[in-house]
Amino acid sequence: MAFEDFDPIFIRPKVEWASQSSCPLCPFFVHAYAPDSSHLVIHVTNIYDAWEARLSLSMLEDIRDIVGIGGSWSEFADYFITSLKSQDLKLVLEADSNSDGVSHAKLVAQKSKGMPLITIPLAKLVDSTAMDVKLNFCSSLFEAFEIKSMECSLVKEREHSARTNMLAAEKERNETMQLEQRQKFQKISNSENGVSTDGLQNSPDKQAARDTGSTKVKNRKVPAYRRTKVRGALLHDSDE
Repeated sequence: MAFEDFDPIFIRPKVEWASQSSCPLCPFFVHAYAPDSSHLVIHVTNIYDAWEARLSLSMLEDIRDIVGIGGSWSEFADYFITSLKSQDLKLVLEADSNSDGVSHAKLVAQKSKGMPLITIPLAKLVDSTAMDVKLNFCSSLFEAFEIKSMECSLVKEREHSARTNMLAAEKERNETMQLEQRQKFQKISNSENGVSTDGLQNSPDKQAARDTGSTKVKNRKVPAYRRTKVRGALLHDSDE
């Protein structure tokens, strides 16, 4: 199993004291990411303090044995990551008896109620290391925000394009239906008026023209050279 395609996790855990304390609790933020394919880094910060857990594959195997989750490695990794993303993720702090600060901290992750608990001890960072974690958190959070904004913009652009294409198709379909309705209405109107739709062949004007042409043919005189000639006289008596 590798963390090659691991997407950074940003989440605000629930914060509580391991024992009763009068010290106020301020919000903390968790940033989990994979610097390479075989390590997982978890940073917890409230901008003032910073805590860290660096987990290798062998350390994750130990956590798996302690928790007692069976199945394949990929199933455990999925359970581990899902637990980190859970809204029930807790940051448990132990107050320092000698100051108002925190002596120890740990993350308690659980995929859902009733499922196995995963406990991740955290080491406190100081000086420049702690400052680097805070800066890295702010920078990574901003980059994640930019990527998310870009993805949202692309989604909106695709939705707008799909909506525009749908409206154009709907408009074309309506225009086609209107044209078909007009043609159908015109055909019905012509049929009711006795007009054929095949070029108005039965119109009164065309019928009159055909009748006139027929009359002209009937009244045409036969040329002289085609008339039957009768020569001579009758030789028999008409009485007979």
